Amino acid sequence: MNASSRILLVGSGGREHALMRQLLASPRGVELWVAPGNGGTARAGERVHNVAVSAEDTAGLLALCHAERIELCVVGPEGPLVAGLADAMTAAGVACFGPCAAAARLEGSKDFSKALMARVGIATARSASFSDAAAARAYVASVPWRLVVKASGLAAGKGVIVCDDRDEALAAIDLILVERAFGDAGDVVVVEERLVGEEVSVLAFCDGRHVALMPPAQDHKPAFDGDRGPNTGGMGAYAPAPVIDDAGLRAIGRDVLQAAVDGLAEDGVPYVGVIYAGLMVTADGPRVLEFNVRLGDPETQVLLPLLATDLVEIIEACVRGRLADVALRWHDGAAATVVAASGGYPGPCAKGVAIHGVDEADALAGVDVIHAGTVVGEDGVLRTSGGRVMSVTGRGADLSEALRRAYAGIDLIRFEGMHHRNDIGARVLGAAHPRAGGGRHGDSGRDDSGRDDSGRDDSG
Repeated sequence: MNASSRILLVGSGGREHALMRQLLASPRGVELWVAPGNGGTARAGERVHNVAVSAEDTAGLLALCHAERIELCVVGPEGPLVAGLADAMTAAGVACFGPCAAAARLEGSKDFSKALMARVGIATARSASFSDAAAARAYVASVPWRLVVKASGLAAGKGVIVCDDRDEALAAIDLILVERAFGDAGDVVVVEERLVGEEVSVLAFCDGRHVALMPPAQDHKPAFDGDRGPNTGGMGAYAPAPVIDDAGLRAIGRDVLQAAVDGLAEDGVPYVGVIYAGLMVTADGPRVLEFNVRLGDPETQVLLPLLATDLVEIIEACVRGRLADVALRWHDGAAATVVAASGGYPGPCAKGVAIHGVDEADALAGVDVIHAGTVVGEDGVLRTSGGRVMSVTGRGADLSEALRRAYAGIDLIRFEGMHHRNDIGARVLGAAHPRAGGGRHGDSGRDDSGRDDSGRDDSG
């Protein structure tokens, strides 16, 4: 890699658009190919090339790297990593920021992740794994606590079932192991104690030996205000999250993230990329709910705007095993993002709906509009193409200012059926929240199924 890096960015969501913005800000003058990208990356200018190659098309991605003399591949989503994209890139001589398939099992197999945590002493919920439904049912009958039942493999964000009683846990086991609702992802189920507390996401860059922590972030999974409605891929986030203080963050870095990386290294599996722990802060301390093997979405949208160090420098240090030589710097203040979702999300929703007001929102001071489910139509009009359409990120001296800017931006965006939450960060700000009196597009009058547990949507 030289000072004018040619980079392939794999993925099509909000995480990838946020990564694109941060990579373009590098003083190294990068040129990006985004496969397949979205409406935001398509409108990013002459240094960004959307390419119609699927994130799962390993052969197509390798051919693209060869044709364009690409030196570095940055992988956004977990699926290609679990399938071995990093291994294929490395074998072809292309540096890859993302873990190899053996390390990506940390997310691709909850059973593997649980076994690693038990072996290296990482605090997590009590659990057991089963491939036999009768044995799983017997375990449910034997434990006194409430449960979460999880398909062990990747299940497109649908494989975590939070249960209020034994009957629901038994039904979840049958759904996964007997009815095969999640296919091969449900070959094994993890039956886990349901934890109570407050969730927090802690992410770190990693070069195979060292971890460099990011500020703690907090995601908002339920679809509607007041943590009501079904879980989603994330309706907003903010950072830094005060639920973890500096000492607590260092302890998580040491006892969770570094411990996992060291455990993999002992097995001859170096972890390169971003490692992400989703934790529940319980009365007994933080407990790991899950590991992810990539940047989160929407956590990326609030973490990268706070990063003061050149992201390309960090990535190059990771793939070269030299992360310890880079001093990460973070901006003061806070960042918050609010997701604008399609009507019906997280269920079926219309696509192809025209979107208005994006340029006006993006022009506001301290505001970035991050595209996710968008596409530029043949008529040149920006249209919806998914459930989470875009998010608006605000940065400010504190969380209140960041949220004011984010909501000022989202109030300018319009499309039919649009809804968003009005209470991102409200647990921290209370009556001082910018939307304490309500807001324009928020849709909160839905069923009450708020979470106090580990029922995360693993599409992050």
